[in-house]
Amino acid sequence: MTGEPTLTYVYAVAVATPGLDTFVAALRGVGDAPVTVLSLPEEDPGPAAPAFVTSEVAHADWHEEALRVRFEDLAWLEATARAHHHVIQALSDGTTILPLRMATLYQDRERALAALREQRSAFAERLALLAHHAEYGVKVYVRPDTGTGTGADGAAPAAAPPAAGSPGKAYLQARKRQHHAREDRYQQAARAAERIAAAAAPHATHAVRHPTQAGPLARGESGENVLNDAYLVPEDRAEAFRRAVERAGEDLPGVRVDVTGPWAPYSFAMPEAAADASGGRA
Repeated sequence: MTGEPTLTYVYAVAVATPGLDTFVAALRGVGDAPVTVLSLPEEDPGPAAPAFVTSEVAHADWHEEALRVRFEDLAWLEATARAHHHVIQALSDGTTILPLRMATLYQDRERALAALREQRSAFAERLALLAHHAEYGVKVYVRPDTGTGTGADGAAPAAAPPAAGSPGKAYLQARKRQHHAREDRYQQAARAAERIAAAAAPHATHAVRHPTQAGPLARGESGENVLNDAYLVPEDRAEAFRRAVERAGEDLPGVRVDVTGPWAPYSFAMPEAAADASGGRA
């Protein structure tokens, strides 16, 4: 990229340990760019100083106007998100990090360094909080109506006597049964949410409730997503957390509980104010 104007792309904040440069040297980031570490000057770092994990990207492809167009290109967006996540996940497998949003950009390394110095205390405190922790996702789905008239437990109901009267009355009765079954599944989902919160509390240090997922990707065989939580869990409590949450939904056949992770702590990377300030733009 010699001679071509660039921007500084920041993936994450990490502790500036002696081995960090060597670790990231094997990584390739967005646009197959090499990944490097941007650290505070030697006279500035102090113990456990935070550092930015960065790449240099072409200004022509990443300036604000170009990104407006590129974000409409789903193929480019997917490839970029995968590359960003690849760096984040590789880092989180080896050290404690604060993942930053995709396309966190600065005009140059000097501007990025200034932001790193300005937010040093917030970054250092958050890195200390997240050390030896990982994020786990917990989703609750209301199982889809199969349209067979089955109950919330998936079993066929006892045969109903032939409906007296018109076909219209029989149709209304069937619709009423379906409505009651649906209500029962939602009541089970509410109970699952209460149980999960109680079961997770002894094993997690923090929790975040995200908006539920909507659209085709959130439905399918799993049903309708009605709970989408993230938990920050100490490494030594991970298996106990998973077992406790999974047990919370075992006798509620109208819902499905999914536990995913461990993930990089996207949901707990920074307090809201610091997260807003970190989104440096060119």
